[in-house]
Amino acid sequence: MKKVALLLLAVWITIGVGGSLALAGNSDSLAASASGDSLAAEPAFVADEDSAGAAHGEGKSHSSSIGTELPLWSVIPFIGILLSIAIFPLIAPHFWHHHFGKISAFWALLFAVPFVAEFRADAVHEILHTYLLEYIPFIILLWALYTVAGGILVKGAPVGVPLNNLVMLIIGTALASWIGTTGAAMVLIRPFIRMNQYRQSKVHLIVFFIFLVANIGGSLTPLGDPPLFLGFLQGVKFFWTFSLFWEMLFVAGVLLVIFYAWDTYMFRKEGWHEKLHLIDTQVDLPDDMGDGLIVNEKVEVENARTLKKRTQTYRMEIQGLFNIVFLLGIIGGVLFSGYVHLGEVTVLGIHMHWQNIIRDFFLIAMGLLSFKITPRKYREGNEFNWFPILEVAKLFAGIFITIIPALAMLRAGEQGHLDFIIRAVEEPWHYFWITGALSSFLDNAPTYLVFFNTALGKFSHLFAGAPGVQWLMSDGAIYLKAISTGAVFFGANTYIGNAPNFMVKSISEQSNIKMPSFFGFMAYSLAILGMLFIITTFIFF
Repeated sequence: MKKVALLLLAVWITIGVGGSLALAGNSDSLAASASGDSLAAEPAFVADEDSAGAAHGEGKSHSSSIGTELPLWSVIPFIGILLSIAIFPLIAPHFWHHHFGKISAFWALLFAVPFVAEFRADAVHEILHTYLLEYIPFIILLWALYTVAGGILVKGAPVGVPLNNLVMLIIGTALASWIGTTGAAMVLIRPFIRMNQYRQSKVHLIVFFIFLVANIGGSLTPLGDPPLFLGFLQGVKFFWTFSLFWEMLFVAGVLLVIFYAWDTYMFRKEGWHEKLHLIDTQVDLPDDMGDGLIVNEKVEVENARTLKKRTQTYRMEIQGLFNIVFLLGIIGGVLFSGYVHLGEVTVLGIHMHWQNIIRDFFLIAMGLLSFKITPRKYREGNEFNWFPILEVAKLFAGIFITIIPALAMLRAGEQGHLDFIIRAVEEPWHYFWITGALSSFLDNAPTYLVFFNTALGKFSHLFAGAPGVQWLMSDGAIYLKAISTGAVFFGANTYIGNAPNFMVKSISEQSNIKMPSFFGFMAYSLAILGMLFIITTFIFF
């Protein structure tokens, strides 16, 4: 824990001491310096000036000129690291587990060394811009959510009748947008398995858990899924993602109906509707727990051999609820950076806003306080460890640097060597399906960034002289919706589409649930999600 926290703090301290700091004094000078930016127009977050310029089609002295000069083969390291993430865990899991950091560093250096050698100062600027304005805030948010969610322990479980299973999936789907898909999945998967330990058919339970809690539930806020937070860092308003509500409600609603019908059929097929009857449910907030909630359920169970009936009590305890305060703090910190403007500072040539620096330190503080205050037994009960977040940090350190040429070429529009992508995607449904298809097999966060920038390059002629992200949130909203929902929804198609998917699979197998193979899971997703996404296309895109 100390190593992780100190690493996050050391980055900022080193920057603060080593950087050349230049405070942009007052709000008037800020407005003047960002006269072409949405900061001066309304209280909406935009990325720090350098990233805002790149994302909006302004300030192109670095990225646009580089985007027209970079050769097409410079995207090979980006493709290489994504294919490594997709393939190595399947064909060489032991090797990957011990060497994924080295593999990420290999691809990063394969691009960075010739990039810096050729473009020198411009290349260094792009790399610093990427790490200071995007990678570090991204990892800090994930770390804070992971740490706080890991302090909420659910012990025991209610009985896994179809209605209770449905309610658990609804709760998990709702939580995912606020504590992240990884946080919601890790908090609820073990109780969900315990609820249904007596059931014979369990695979469908985990499949729908992955669909809803580990993916689609993260659609409504930048906290929910990494692609949406990257959009937030690029200038998309925090509450804009609420405009995805109807798309999420439709997809989640249909999946919940299918799940309830399927689970009820399997429940009755196993004969539990005759052997198990829910008698009473009580919810209590006992004074002696202080930070917990207890759910007691009385169930009448019939013995299959003797046919005798007995009453059994199922008990679920939720402990560590004080972590909700830290969760609200994280939400408040992100909102603070979006609606408060305190001026800017220049760090190593990169313009950064003070409110974003304060946000990152505040999120670190929320995580540290949660870790300090939460009793150790709660985290041990969750089998909490730092490996998942360290894995994400190491892999994304490579992804964020190798994606630079792809994004630069896309921002250059038809002047870049990825102009064939710009010309290929025309309609909103193109963006929905191509973003989604790639998100199914590659990491959905960089896929989102690629097509976010594709849209900016494609439609740059429509917002000449105006912030491009503002156009995507207004007149071009259907394109941003297509990219956002494609990245989030299609992550449910495979085990590697989103980080929690494989974690849920692993925990389920540890509980002796025989999960489908990689292609077996895809059979479920193609049969259920494939048709649902086609219907979604006709309704919304």
